[in-house]
Amino acid sequence: RGRMGSRLRAAWLTGKTRPMEYRVAQLEALGRFLDEKKQDILEATSLDMSKVRGRGKAQGALRRLQHLDPASGRHVEKNLVTQLDSAFIRKDPYGVVLIIAPWNYPIHLLLVPLIGAIAAGNCVIIKPSETTKNTEKLVAEALPCYLDKDCYAVVTAGVEETTKLLENKFDYIFFTGSPTVGRIIMTAAAKHLTPVTLELGGKNPCYVSDNCEVHNVARRVAWGRFFNAGQTCIAPDYILCSVEMQDKLMPALREAITEFYGPNPKESPDFARIVGDKQFRRIQALLGSGRVAIGGQTDEQERYIAPTVLADVKASDPAMQEEIFGPILPIVVVANMDEAIDFINARPRPLALYVFSCDNKVVKEVLERTSSGGFCGNDTLMHVTLTSLPFGGIGNSGLGKYHGKFTFDTFTHHRSCLHRNMGLEAINCPRYPPYNQQKLGLLTSGSLALALVPVGVSGVG
Repeated sequence: RGRMGSRLRAAWLTGKTRPMEYRVAQLEALGRFLDEKKQDILEATSLDMSKVRGRGKAQGALRRLQHLDPASGRHVEKNLVTQLDSAFIRKDPYGVVLIIAPWNYPIHLLLVPLIGAIAAGNCVIIKPSETTKNTEKLVAEALPCYLDKDCYAVVTAGVEETTKLLENKFDYIFFTGSPTVGRIIMTAAAKHLTPVTLELGGKNPCYVSDNCEVHNVARRVAWGRFFNAGQTCIAPDYILCSVEMQDKLMPALREAITEFYGPNPKESPDFARIVGDKQFRRIQALLGSGRVAIGGQTDEQERYIAPTVLADVKASDPAMQEEIFGPILPIVVVANMDEAIDFINARPRPLALYVFSCDNKVVKEVLERTSSGGFCGNDTLMHVTLTSLPFGGIGNSGLGKYHGKFTFDTFTHHRSCLHRNMGLEAINCPRYPPYNQQKLGLLTSGSLALALVPVGVSGVG
């Protein structure tokens, strides 16, 4: 681990990763990895999670980021005394960065930040999740064959080794996972004052108003909740609605689940499995909350939990105490929109917030009176498909943002630069002591007033 870090640090100091041509070449190599290993990736993710078809979306981000000109400085407005100088923001790489990926989308959530880190000109240590063993093995064995080994490395590590890895100094850490581990990452980063992006999770509320198209709501919520067997950080975690809406939603949700996964979802090629035994047992224990209205079947050997809807769930029930991260959808009854908003605001701020209503005023009011990482009205998950929108949490659900150009910006230090003229010293004279009333008048009325007037100088407020 130490030798690897030293190798990357040495490579970083040579400036090897900085030229635009080098970055593009590495991104193209990453594109070849995706093309040539596509079948292996599908097989590995399928073995790990019974992943369904149509995953890896990293190539679109690759194509977009290749068109950026990362090293070019953006010129900015100048004040009166710097009119003849050059003022610009230079986009510098941070240096050696660490990316720690989760298990639920083990390729996508590893490669999207990696693409941004490479495009920004960093050296990168990549740590795939140890939970998805087949994907971890594939990434560790295949990815280094495509990327420059001096500047990019893959680390395979469990909890103990990762703890040791975090003792090293990194210039940036990008972590996707749970808030509990996010705190550990932030604590380790604090020792070196290392900046972090934390993409965490939480309980994403979904308020369904009395005024909505019930069948459309059911299909969109069922899709968002049961996609990847609910193992999605932005999945709707629970529904808030009136008792009347709960009664209307139940048959519509049942219909949607059957439409998507057939009469027996266990036999559906489009319904995934729980990633591990520990996660299976944790999710299974949550089935005791409220009453099982739809689903509830489990098979420990297959790590199968049926698409399940729980009715009349209380705020004190186990399913409402933790992020579910599985195919269970609790419904909590509230009297009205105000009660739903109070319920949301009484809890940690979620990664995503969903609201369904045919009345745009209801959607707008929920948006204005709550706080969350992202927001989507009248659908689930779809806001994340727009790379023009930043993705990230707030408070307990995370820190920082990425996707599309925002990923490049996350791994980039925006360096403020001023290149002044060596001559024209007369322009500078008013700022030098000794100060008199004429100089102070010029300073306090000009653009240097706040920046350069010494504190405590006689006659200055």
